[in-house]
Amino acid sequence: MEDRGVCIAGTGSFLPEKILTNADLEKMVDTSDEWITTRTGIKERRISDKNMPTSDIAVPAARKALEMAGIKPEEIDLIIVATITPDMIYPSTACLIQQKLGAKKAAAFDLKAACSGFIYSLAVAKAFIAQRVYDTVLVIGAEELSKIVDWTDRNNCILMGDGAGAVVLRPSPPDTGILETTLWADGSLADLLEVPAGGTRIPVSHESIDQKLVYMKMNNGKEVFKIGVIRMSEGVKNVLDKCHIDRGKIKLLIPHQANKRIIDAITERLDLPNEKVFVNIHKYGNTSAASNPIALDEAVRSGKINKGDIVVMTAFGAGLTMGACVIKW
Repeated sequence: MEDRGVCIAGTGSFLPEKILTNADLEKMVDTSDEWITTRTGIKERRISDKNMPTSDIAVPAARKALEMAGIKPEEIDLIIVATITPDMIYPSTACLIQQKLGAKKAAAFDLKAACSGFIYSLAVAKAFIAQRVYDTVLVIGAEELSKIVDWTDRNNCILMGDGAGAVVLRPSPPDTGILETTLWADGSLADLLEVPAGGTRIPVSHESIDQKLVYMKMNNGKEVFKIGVIRMSEGVKNVLDKCHIDRGKIKLLIPHQANKRIIDAITERLDLPNEKVFVNIHKYGNTSAASNPIALDEAVRSGKINKGDIVVMTAFGAGLTMGACVIKW
């Protein structure tokens, strides 16, 4: 039996109200608006309330996606949540979201691939629907990086923000929707981006907290930058080759919003005009697995994506991991 097509039937996003500007950061660490803007392209980022867990910012994004798709929570078969900032170690944040949405028949699990997590989740969801295991899958990327960042570390704290994005996936005719995905990982480079403590290798303790091992570490920013540019560019080329689609056919590239200089380098490597590359990093910073779906939702709702358009997404993150996908809207 031929695999079914898989389309994005609805998108949604949610950003916390609190805005942390570069001017605010100047009062917290040794930095400046000019320094941050020049090196990252970020002007501000959103910060969630201390009493608002990741599930609470994921739910409104999910509801917006369901509304656009015309799907009720009880129709959802599966919920996949891409996050590295779960509400707790267990149960999964997906299960907590299932309860809050009232999606009573849905299976639910979290997927951890850092900034690549949303595209990894799309690939998994696509397989379930294509093989007729499920009909309706809710995929969410949600992060509260502000809660695992060391706010005295000026190299990391300037980059991160909070937010959530969601999509509803449904069956579609063949050769429409998500045409192809490609995934990559290299665990030998895992130490470049990590939160060392909090798991079984270095459990949470007074000592690990005092040594700030419970916060994210970027141990070689230049190497991460270089590998990220190479892998995301190659991922786009690879997934387009799978579809036999020329780069000139791309209507919109939505890259992971990690650093404006990374986005510019990818744009140059792929020989794409700037107007074909979606950028919102100046408003939100790096929101990890939420980055792609937030950008996708903004692009859809602002009319930058229309029926028949070829849309490409790519992301790169800790693991190290990379994902890319091609969508015929």
